[in-house]
Parts: sequence; structure tokens; C-alpha cells
Amino acid sequence: MSRRHPIISITGSSGAGTTSVKKTFENIFRRENVKAAYIEGDAFHRYNREEMRRKMIEEAERGNKHFSHFSPDTNLFEELEKTFRDYSETGTGTTRHYVHDEEEARLYDARPGTFTEWTQLPAESDLLFYEGLHGAVVTEKVNIAQHADLKIGVVPVMNLEWIQKLHRDRASRGYTTEAVTDTILRRMPDYVNYIIPQFSETDINFQRVPTVDTSNPFIARWIPTPDESMVVIRLKNPRGIDFPYLLSMIQGSFMSRANSIVIHGSKLDLAMQLILTPMIMQLMDRKRRTL
Repeated sequence: MSRRHPIISITGSSGAGTTSVKKTFENIFRRENVKAAYIEGDAFHRYNREEMRRKMIEEAERGNKHFSHFSPDTNLFEELEKTFRDYSETGTGTTRHYVHDEEEARLYDARPGTFTEWTQLPAESDLLFYEGLHGAVVTEKVNIAQHADLKIGVVPVMNLEWIQKLHRDRASRGYTTEAVTDTILRRMPDYVNYIIPQFSETDINFQRVPTVDTSNPFIARWIPTPDESMVVIRLKNPRGIDFPYLLSMIQGSFMSRANSIVIHGSKLDLAMQLILTPMIMQLMDRKRRTL
């Protein structure tokens, strides 16, 4: 961790809601005049879209039915850790961008499913902001979690995550329910080994829990809305958190444990603003004291 060059890491699986959390952070950064440098987790995938498809076929032919984007084999963990380390030491580092669609293809002048060239992060940023799958990963070879000053986990309960993935992949990618189910099963070992353990490394977890029946996610016709959900917010170290103030500001909230507060799903943005803004400003105050 670095006082002069702090790093905020948002970790969550695809469809968990990390993009919404990122937007909340962007609003806080804009309001508090904080200049952030951004990196995305998929920039550190090992293979582009076509290469990944070929590798999946090759691995399946070898009998490996669990080849996924979640594992060390398909990601550049060492390069990601180097970027975190370099930024914490110097305030800069290298990254690239994964081109998702035609709109981004026009923006970056590259084909969808490919990577841009590696480039230096912008100079003179106040902090580094990471959003992706592996912002708090720890393996025998790397310890990315140790470099981040504030680690946020965003994870829905399992059935809700599956519902979100099923609806997204069928609607935006044209997949069948059977194809998405195969993907879920293929990813499960890596999800258990490399995604879930990160949520023990994070400083704060936001976990969305539906209050409607999601017992069979594979036939669910709708994704539960925020109004049909609660969010459990767990703080690893609750020292210094003014829980009575949060309870008074967030209508309907309550404490479920000494370090956990439960809120209505529609109050998530407000809760993040109230909890995260002081933490970000604390990082900025600590940074200014080192200059």
C-alpha cells in the first residue's frame, strides 16, 4: 500500500454490479475533485476473443472441461501485480484496453475482441482505480491484494448472479439457456478457487440478496429489481464507522452483526456515498501529508 499513490480496487464477477459501483465512485471523484487513473480487469486477460475460443476448444479436446477467464492460466496476474506495484511506488504504470464492441472499436481503432497496445497511465493522477475480476487475488505466485489501499467486493448471492448472467447472455449475446448453463458449470472450479477467496481479502463487501423466489434461476423470467432486494454491507474493520449515523440516514437499515449493516436495495447508491466518501477523502488527506 502507498500513502502517496493510493489504489482502490473493485472486485466482482461479471454481472455482479461492479459497473454501477464504478459510476458511484466516479460521482464521488467528480464532486470531491479527485483525479483518478483507471484500469480494467479484462485488459489483463491473456487471450483475445478468438484466441480464447481456440484455447477453449483445445482444452476441451484434452479433457479440460473447466477452462475459464477466472484462472491464472487465462490472465496476466504478474503484469497486473506489476502495474499495482509500479503505481504505488511511482504513480504510474502500464495498461491497455480490451475492445468489447463496435462502438469501442471506432473509439480505439481496433477490432472488437482485441486489445489495444500497452500504454502508460496518465501522469499526475491522485489515485488508481481498478475494476475487474482479480483486484484482490492471492496465489502462490502473486499477491495483488497487498498493494490496494481500499478493496471493495461486489457480489450477489449465487442464484441471483446466475439469473443476471442468464438474462444478459441470452439478451445481448444470443446464447441459449443451455449454453449459458454450460458456461456456468465450466467456470465453477475457478470461481470457487480464485473469485470467492478474494472476498475475504476485501475491506468492504456489498452483497445483494433478493427478497423474491430465486430457487430455480434457470427458469426465472425477470431479474429481481433493487426494490425486490436487500444489500448486506460487511466492513472488515468497523472501527471508526459511525453506524448510528448511517442507520439514521438510510431509512429502513439495521445492523445484523457488529460489522454488518443491511439496507434496502434501492438505497445502495446512498449507502456507498455515505460510507465511501469519507474513506476516499481519508486517502487524499494521507496523500497530501506526504507531499
